[in-house]
Amino acid sequence: MINENALWASLPVPAVLVNAGDEIVDLNGVAENFLNASARTLRGMPVWDRIAVDAPLEEAFGRARANGTPLFVNDVDVGTGNAPPMQCNVQIAPVVGSDGDMIFLISPRELASRVTKSDSVKSAAKSAIGMAEMLAHEIKNPLAGITGAAQLLSMNLSQEDLELTDLIVEESRRIVKLLEQVEQFGNLQPPAREAINIHDVLDRARRSALLGFGAHMTIIEDYDPSLPHALGDADQLLQVILNLLKNASEAAGRKGTIRIRSYFEHSFKLKRNDGSGLALPLQIEIIDDGPGLPQDIKGDIFDPFVSGRENGTGLGLALVSKIISDHGGWISVDSVPGRTVFRISLSRAPKDLIPEEEN
Repeated sequence: MINENALWASLPVPAVLVNAGDEIVDLNGVAENFLNASARTLRGMPVWDRIAVDAPLEEAFGRARANGTPLFVNDVDVGTGNAPPMQCNVQIAPVVGSDGDMIFLISPRELASRVTKSDSVKSAAKSAIGMAEMLAHEIKNPLAGITGAAQLLSMNLSQEDLELTDLIVEESRRIVKLLEQVEQFGNLQPPAREAINIHDVLDRARRSALLGFGAHMTIIEDYDPSLPHALGDADQLLQVILNLLKNASEAAGRKGTIRIRSYFEHSFKLKRNDGSGLALPLQIEIIDDGPGLPQDIKGDIFDPFVSGRENGTGLGLALVSKIISDHGGWISVDSVPGRTVFRISLSRAPKDLIPEEEN
């Protein structure tokens, strides 16, 4: 006979048990990940405070309980307060032999499509990047010749003609810069992961931003001083934070505010293909008050060659995603006009990697 707890834990979708007072009684591990909170935290909370369904569900839910019948709601947005709403199918059924208990089964359709899409996108992106790297190598040499020839011509030209040669040089250099970004994907080494103080990385990025591209911005620190060491490559993570700060600064287009936040989230785990969970408790958020991401690219913003800016290359965030993925971490974005949040989740460094004087 299979243990009931084993069955509960084995359900592949978020499952939440609710009592007659609409309070959460229990939930499985998948639901903890979906709601981004531990079962201990959620037990006793009103279910409608943590699960928001974009449909007039509460009345139908009451009828299902009163009649002892299941309720099926398809293609509705389900929000949890911790992430953008996801399109889901929701199944609600009475628990036989109970006094008004109901069980929620939430099937995130968007998550399944993202997984399928992610696999195909990664395959396509890998092919595209491979081809682009080869072209980058072949194109850079003739571009150098074009630039050199334009500079030689400019030595004996009138001011009016100089504008044309300057344009050739400027555009050639812009193309070279783009090609160098493409080459970064192939040349990026695996992260040399060690115990690092992530606040040192954030401070370096903040200072660099304020001295350069982010000089017009106000950058606020909101750090958790008790945050433990992260497991990562400090130089690569610095590149990630600088890229996110630059994106936020360029999106503002004027004087704006960026908040760099760090905190510890005990319950955050990334589910692996084998069903196990990888703890990623260290959270870093880059929050800006810019106009937000265009709606049509929100779901693809980390894909190569997708950009929300005119003349953007669409490679910066793709590189950020690759670095975080190589770290075994997770990056997500939540964006509405006036508030965009890029959130990075990283592993905690094991104690044996932390220098004794810092333990």
